[in-house]
Amino acid sequence: MVHLQSVTGQPAAGNPSEPNGTRKISLQLANDDDNFTTSVYGSRFAALDLPRHEIPEMEMPKEVAYRMIKDELSLDGNPMLNLASFVTTYMEDEAEKLMTECFPKNFIDYEEYPMSADIQNRCVSMIGRLFHAPAATDESAGAVGTSTVGSSEAIMLAVLAMKKRWKNRRQAEGKPCDRPNIVMSSAVQVCWEKATRYFEIDERLVYCSEDRYVLDPEQAVALVDDNTIGICCILGTTYSGEYEDVKAVNDLLVAKGLDTPIHVDAASGGFVAPFVVPDLEWDFRLEHVVSINVSGHKYGLVYPGVGWVVWRSAEYLPQELVFNINYLGAEQSSFTLNFSKGASQVIGQYYQLIRLGRHGYRAIMSNLTRTADYLSDSLEALGFIIMSKRSGAGLPLVAFRLPPNPDRNYDEFALAHQLRVKGWILPAYNMAPHTNQMKMIRVVVREDFTKTRCDNLIADIKLSQQVLDQMDEESIKKQQELLHRHHVAARRASLHPKYRKEKHSLQGKTGKTHAIC
Repeated sequence: MVHLQSVTGQPAAGNPSEPNGTRKISLQLANDDDNFTTSVYGSRFAALDLPRHEIPEMEMPKEVAYRMIKDELSLDGNPMLNLASFVTTYMEDEAEKLMTECFPKNFIDYEEYPMSADIQNRCVSMIGRLFHAPAATDESAGAVGTSTVGSSEAIMLAVLAMKKRWKNRRQAEGKPCDRPNIVMSSAVQVCWEKATRYFEIDERLVYCSEDRYVLDPEQAVALVDDNTIGICCILGTTYSGEYEDVKAVNDLLVAKGLDTPIHVDAASGGFVAPFVVPDLEWDFRLEHVVSINVSGHKYGLVYPGVGWVVWRSAEYLPQELVFNINYLGAEQSSFTLNFSKGASQVIGQYYQLIRLGRHGYRAIMSNLTRTADYLSDSLEALGFIIMSKRSGAGLPLVAFRLPPNPDRNYDEFALAHQLRVKGWILPAYNMAPHTNQMKMIRVVVREDFTKTRCDNLIADIKLSQQVLDQMDEESIKKQQELLHRHHVAARRASLHPKYRKEKHSLQGKTGKTHAIC
């Protein structure tokens, strides 16, 4: 038999003036000055607010700083469930290790890190050849290119080159050069609006319609005049992923005898089309295409941020934009909006190019295309209207919208918010102007979006629709307001009141949503 024994201890000294059972409890808290001696959460730092506005006077242990920041970041969304972004969310361990080892390297220091510079040149050559760039026959011929922080910088550089070349020609002809314009689709990414605003270039927009989400070649060429510095064609629009018909634009320019250059914004499609639809003519095979940008951190399969821009030849990159400088002991040519930057992303790009090769990229892009087609078919079977192209005619993404139904109490934004409850980040957008305020949802199929995960998404879309079907309009509205306040709180906090209601962009003027890249 096991006997139970009470645990005895020293009797507490009571206060004779207090009735039994009412003895005052005294707090015995840890010393405030106690430093990190137990776990992170046993330290005094766990009971303090993290600094937000002022640099703290005293230091904290590295383990505490790491854990406190990591805990804050845990409130971010899961990158693997973020189907809003084209940006790469998976790289192999070996690639991550290589990039980590290059963190201390300042890429611009060619003298100190000559191999990093040489690796960039290798990438430019490989990407240029992928885009059928003319090969160099002597020092003055052949394509030229450079790495950038992303496609936004690459586009800025390309626009600068087109504007300067146009201005030089106009001045040589004794003609005014104060009203440059550029022709582009109203579905362009916001960096194109920035380029025209920052560099004082008029926008000639080809508007989308309810049944056309890309640039119309005939309308684009019709907008060209003597002040046009170039035409922007997008290889994979941000909204529907559709490839704009670069060849049709090129052929119309040839037929009309116009000497207007084309820049191809291949930020997303530049690493997809060459492997999925290699016979599609959109690159330097077309005589009017003078420059191309591509994002290495999208379907180039590198973590952000790295981009590339390639010109057909040095003829299309005016010499006065390129600076020959001697920095840290090495003579170098520089055409960039940035200067110092890490070498890691360039090294990561080179790793992917030689690790995967053409066969590896083709295998990955083929799988993504199959998954996108499967998702399109599944959503269509659920009654959604599919807006994106299939079978490689566009990017591996799925753009869709709800069918017209006056009895339905929710829209695409409500469905996107409901999916957010399950962890999925799917963006809902108002389409480009002149589409009757059409709403849509977009799913970007990235390398780590497998068929299994795709099936999970389809199941959650079904479940979300069932939940919304059981809610009345007022309940849906309240839920949307709650989710909206929660998810945009940080963004609102960083948005200065002066800039909250801008009216100069396409979003401000028309209600178009600037899509996420």
